[in-house]
Amino acid sequence: MASYESDDSVRSYTFQSNRSLASSHHLRHVDSLATLPSGAGRIPHLNAVILGEALASEENDLVCPSDEFSKQALVPSPQKYLEMYKRSIEDPESFWSDIASEFYWKKKWGEQVCSENLDVRNGEVKIEWFKGGITNICYNCLDRNVEAGLEDKIAIYWEGNEPGYDGTLTYSELLQKVCQLANYLKDIGVKKGDAVVIYLPMLMELPIAMLACARIGAVHSVVFAGFSAESLSQRIVDCKPKVVITCNAVKRGSKVINLKDIVDAALVESSGNGVSVGVCLTYENESAMKRESTKWKEGRDIWWQDVVPKYPTTCEVEWVDAEDPLFLLYTSGSTGKPKGVLHTTGGYMLYTATTFKYAFDYKPTDIYWCTADCGWITGHSYVTYGPLLNGASVVVFEGAPSYPDSGRCWDIVDKFKVTIFYTAPTLVRSLMREGAEYVTKYSRKSLRVLGSVGEPINPSAWRWFFNVVGDSRCPISDTWWQTETGGFMITPLPGAWPQKPGSATFPFFGVQPVIVDEKGVEIEGECSGYLCIKSSWPGAFRTLYGDHERYETTYFKPFPGYYFTGDGCSRDKDGYHWLTGRVDDVINVSGHRIGTAEVESALVSHPKCAEAAVVGVEHEVKGQGIYAFVTLVEGEPYSEELRKSIILTVRKQIGAFAAPDKIHWAPGLPKTRSGKIMRRILRKIASRQLDELGDTSTLADPSVVDQLISLADT
Repeated sequence: MASYESDDSVRSYTFQSNRSLASSHHLRHVDSLATLPSGAGRIPHLNAVILGEALASEENDLVCPSDEFSKQALVPSPQKYLEMYKRSIEDPESFWSDIASEFYWKKKWGEQVCSENLDVRNGEVKIEWFKGGITNICYNCLDRNVEAGLEDKIAIYWEGNEPGYDGTLTYSELLQKVCQLANYLKDIGVKKGDAVVIYLPMLMELPIAMLACARIGAVHSVVFAGFSAESLSQRIVDCKPKVVITCNAVKRGSKVINLKDIVDAALVESSGNGVSVGVCLTYENESAMKRESTKWKEGRDIWWQDVVPKYPTTCEVEWVDAEDPLFLLYTSGSTGKPKGVLHTTGGYMLYTATTFKYAFDYKPTDIYWCTADCGWITGHSYVTYGPLLNGASVVVFEGAPSYPDSGRCWDIVDKFKVTIFYTAPTLVRSLMREGAEYVTKYSRKSLRVLGSVGEPINPSAWRWFFNVVGDSRCPISDTWWQTETGGFMITPLPGAWPQKPGSATFPFFGVQPVIVDEKGVEIEGECSGYLCIKSSWPGAFRTLYGDHERYETTYFKPFPGYYFTGDGCSRDKDGYHWLTGRVDDVINVSGHRIGTAEVESALVSHPKCAEAAVVGVEHEVKGQGIYAFVTLVEGEPYSEELRKSIILTVRKQIGAFAAPDKIHWAPGLPKTRSGKIMRRILRKIASRQLDELGDTSTLADPSVVDQLISLADT
């Protein structure tokens, strides 16, 4: 990937108009790809962004893939993308059927590939893909690859918390371990359709447990091993599992977390609410805690190592319908009980496999590392299912990205020769703060594609990621999607078109994004509004478990006829999409609707600001005011002069109306161990509702909350 200075060097990217691809109305959001995006004639060189230096303007920045990268890419040009995209929209049944035929089906689906109703005015919302088709996702992840000759290919490279503590599993070894656990689960009475709760850290046993459930038709519900006992209990009570799978403890950096104690408390609480679980299968993670130090309940608790290895290494597959449930994943709203997002088998299988393949330009020689935990949707779709369906080699990392120091990620990249690296903007920004020297002392020559997930990545972090981590040569797949969508919805295809730092660019195959106003009217051209999706796609979730009414009310009633994402979005003059964050993260200041992500991006463009989080607070004059938590570059002292300078940066970039009313200096921000900022806690601190902070047990460092409270009035 490169940025070019002469007209000659970009001539190969002049996208020729092709009348045979004249876009119909539903292709309007990619019309702009028929011509070179404006501003691309002469592209100034993008210098490496180092914290402490001023940033170039973001306007009209375009980063083009190199000729060499594009020539080898699966989608090498806008022309090829338009051709595939047009077919996926105009003839989705044929498009997805061709992809489905690449997988193993015990029985082919019926005549109707897709049946859908997304309009609540026309009755119950319903989505079905490949109904009647009989398959199994575990078989397609493992057996199919072994039968294709990949039995000795490494499926999982595992890196423990401590450097040098590692392991590998080939595809045949992984299949054998999955079969042993599947046989054990069957032996204790787990059947097709039964729920299994998995509360494990990033050991190899986590994807093994997911695949074992899928093999026998059980519905897994992975709970992030960082949630409190109360949160775990809520999920157990909702899905009533036959068994809970956990381990005794995990080390995260230098800290030992006693997971079994949390599970014990959750099971007591669940029992008090009428749901008793008969078996707690516990893996002895001896690097964190020995079994003799583990609290134990005889008759319920079983050591994994004592039973699972005794079972046969082959296990018959439970063949399931494409629309049979595969997994439940609970998303916790800011209020109310968690929502159990239900994904089914066939459509999800195709969608995760296809999005993985094209968004990362996957090649069989790639070594792929996604830093996400399997407790989140990213770990389901892009640690376990998507990569293994493609026969990929996946890195699974148990530890913390800054342990023993901030170079750990790049040490792992060099160790395993990682070619595709997929992570969250929060991690990128925290590594930026530590300084480029932690990156540049490692080679990273193996890297060829980078990826971003979880929230919009601000342009300055995008540039640092591109220039420093990727040596200005690796495209960034800046992916927008959700737990509910199952896979990528708007994403760059690395070799296909120029990128704009911070933009998710264009929709994936089969996805029709529309931007609507408050009345639900579609807005054309350059605009901002509410992001909705028209028509279904194979990876869409089918319901909220046990609460279809909430499913319809939350996602389909706000704008009838569309799936409402809950996100705001801008589309620029070139048709590129810019996600502006959750619409409930919009602050209404004197009638101006301001996205928190927009203000945060402006704040971190200041050379002395490493990270920022913005929330709204009540304001007696403006209705709402803007309250900004700001983390400075390491070693920078707080000062009144700096406060004014940071506010001036926002005024210049967005306008006086977006200037923060309060800058709250923050040595750190409250984050989960996956890197997600807990804005709920920040809102409570900002509004001084300190007795309503709620559960802080999932934070990587709960002491940050006390620090923020102590600095509240400085």
